[in-house]
Amino acid sequence: MAAVLDQFMEFHSVHGTNVRLDPSKTHATRVESFANGVCFSKDPLSPGEIFLVEIEEKELGWCGHLRIGLTAHDPRTLETVPEYSLPDLVDMGDSWVFAITRNHNKVIEDGEAERGEQPNIGDEAENKPKTFFTDTHLYIENIGIPRDKLVGRSRPGRFSHILDDLYKTNALPPTARRSRIGVVYVPKGQGYADMHIIINGEDMGASAKRIPTDKPLYAVVDVFAATKSVRIVQVEYGFASLQTLCRKTIQKHIIHRMALDWLELPELLKHYCKYE
Repeated sequence: MAAVLDQFMEFHSVHGTNVRLDPSKTHATRVESFANGVCFSKDPLSPGEIFLVEIEEKELGWCGHLRIGLTAHDPRTLETVPEYSLPDLVDMGDSWVFAITRNHNKVIEDGEAERGEQPNIGDEAENKPKTFFTDTHLYIENIGIPRDKLVGRSRPGRFSHILDDLYKTNALPPTARRSRIGVVYVPKGQGYADMHIIINGEDMGASAKRIPTDKPLYAVVDVFAATKSVRIVQVEYGFASLQTLCRKTIQKHIIHRMALDWLELPELLKHYCKYE
């Protein structure tokens, strides 16, 4: 399983007519209009394997944002790529797609809705140490996903450190530039799975349930409307490298990443600790 989960993620060569991929096939841009931006993962996902993208560029003037999900359709078998993931691809069957919105992406379970219960996030927040990075993994059922790359970071800038607290509390709007959004499926009994959407390190819950797993499942990313460009973020599942372990040790002992400027470290190491 570890060898499978460490595969290099790419977009499939089959995609919407308005999509252009960079040479690495990890950066997808919709070059015109607001539709025909449907992309797929090059390979099927394994259980617990996240397909994670970061919003690189936005485009004003359109309503709607990124859409993401899963499909059991092998992209090579499609006569034409649907213009929209919702509703076109979903209407073909064996596809489950979730539209990302600025707010209200959290899925409320039926039981919670009936009881009117809300998760007690205050106690959880108090118990977590207030450091740059906290828990090493996000756990969904018995699946663990490394947190290291799940939360988007602001790019280097004079005042970029001011955004650190926003990122740590997941206050960055899901549709904003640098926001990171992923899809993963978690086995639920024999032959079925639930699809979960992860936004900036937070599990939104099971947005689709009892998905049959008898066919390979490919990730779907619809670069739709106000979302202009996305890039794949590679997630490492294996043992952390010495470089990564050193970075995490440094990050746990600083208030925010701009404090690294006062440490006697090589500039390349400072940059690596701040922005990746």
